Amino acid sequence: MIDTINSVIASDIRNSYLRYLEKFSIEEQRSIAVNHFGVFSQDLINSIANGVEEIMISSGDTKKVIKRVFSILIEGLQNIRSHGEKDELNRQLAFLFLCKNTASYKIVFGNIIQNEDRENLIEYLERINRLENQELKDLYINVLTNGFLSLKGGAGLGFLMMRIKSENTLNYSIENLDSTKSLFMVEVVLKRDLQ
Repeated sequence: MIDTINSVIASDIRNSYLRYLEKFSIEEQRSIAVNHFGVFSQDLINSIANGVEEIMISSGDTKKVIKRVFSILIEGLQNIRSHGEKDELNRQLAFLFLCKNTASYKIVFGNIIQNEDRENLIEYLERINRLENQELKDLYINVLTNGFLSLKGGAGLGFLMMRIKSENTLNYSIENLDSTKSLFMVEVVLKRDLQ
């Protein structure tokens, strides 16, 4: 259980997590397959990945849909582990939702970012959201070939991969947490009837 009493940031992130929980389960009437608020250890990521595969197989999803959801899930969770910032108690807090209805899966990731990174992140997401499928693939090849590194050493492929695999734009929002940190949330939708 995460202590939110001594952390304003943890309390704010938990409140956002609870808003999403209500939105998905009540407003959108989606079935929540996986959700977590807290720290994501590598063991937890492995456990989630294994559980998701079993859930999707039992739901009758195609191998193509399972592979794409799995890929998006792993990219997002690794992004949290590699790039998520820490709260004032030095915890890398984040949250995850994987929910579904008959038409689609929705995967939502939320993690702490530095306010100074907001504009670059928005600019990058807006850029890849404007691209068509072939342009996305060309950019992916270009990044693989030439690379560009973030401050933490990533090549910028995670969101690009999520965009390609989902075949949908990435919805995102950013909420201020304090003078130096914000909560970044990205929502990825993947249709369940992929051919």
